[in-house]
Amino acid sequence: MPGESSRVVGIDVARGLAIVGMFVAHTIPRFGEGELLVDGRSSILFATLAGVSLGIMTGSTRPLAKGSRNDRLIGITLRAMVLFVLGVTLSTLGSGIAIILDYYAIIFMLVLPLLFMPRRILAIVAVVLLFAAPFAASIVDAPGPPPSAIVEILEVYFLTGYYPALVWVPFLLVGIIAARSDLRSARTQGLMMLSGGIAAALGYGAALVLPGVSAAEHSGSTAEVLGSGGVAIAVIGAVLWITSDQRGSLGSVSRGVLWPLGAIGSMALTVYTLQILALALINGIRDSGGETIDNPGWPLLIGMTIASLVFASLWKRFLGRGPLERAIRLISQSGSAKPVPVER
Repeated sequence: MPGESSRVVGIDVARGLAIVGMFVAHTIPRFGEGELLVDGRSSILFATLAGVSLGIMTGSTRPLAKGSRNDRLIGITLRAMVLFVLGVTLSTLGSGIAIILDYYAIIFMLVLPLLFMPRRILAIVAVVLLFAAPFAASIVDAPGPPPSAIVEILEVYFLTGYYPALVWVPFLLVGIIAARSDLRSARTQGLMMLSGGIAAALGYGAALVLPGVSAAEHSGSTAEVLGSGGVAIAVIGAVLWITSDQRGSLGSVSRGVLWPLGAIGSMALTVYTLQILALALINGIRDSGGETIDNPGWPLLIGMTIASLVFASLWKRFLGRGPLERAIRLISQSGSAKPVPVER
């Protein structure tokens, strides 16, 4: 739409892609042991974009001065608390989906002390965790006496769960690095596509040629983190490039065509939550054997996608920020002396 920056459109479009990718992953039937392109990668794209958002909120290319940081950190902490409560709540609804929001909240808190570090420090921490976190997870997951309930919960959230926080921190750190590198720059966008492609080739290539190495979805392996993280940063770079003002008419047409997808991305939390509620409702209606119904199929995917595009487009056009995004912004500002900025 006129007046919106290409950077914001690009970030929202990429986030919209992640949400629609989750729709596909949660609805399309699987045959055999194969996985779809969106499996695992959609949530990793979402996580990397969360890092980009944190980078933007904390100053983009010019991190906030020390005297201006406390309010921002308080606001992010409050957001994390809301996400945790919402994630735990959604997990109780019987949607049959592994909810990511409570894991996100923990990852946000782990990243909090690193938000204002130089890019080279962020990169070093990301590389260390790239190898150390999967190794620690393999040790914790090894056979042995059962841990106490509290220890088991910590292990699940930090190392062995569906979205283990320590394993996933590198995605957010890479996103922050991208936000610190001028997302408007064609050079940055090109480097994101190039470096992401190289990382994806290394990760998935290692899984192809090295015995015992897996890059399967949600395996939490170094190969998966490198491969899927590379795909995520390459996709973000490509979307930023094609929607940039610098692309002239191509960028203008791309922004117009992709605007409904960007509308979904601008209220991703709302659309994600509605998706979980819809799946929980369908499982409740269609479940006759006492178990949740996995992958309801194409009709549900098409219906959810069209409904989300129409809902998000109309809401954004007439009401602006999404309902849950509006609520979480108000909550995050309640503990801050100054408003917490967003990506627009």
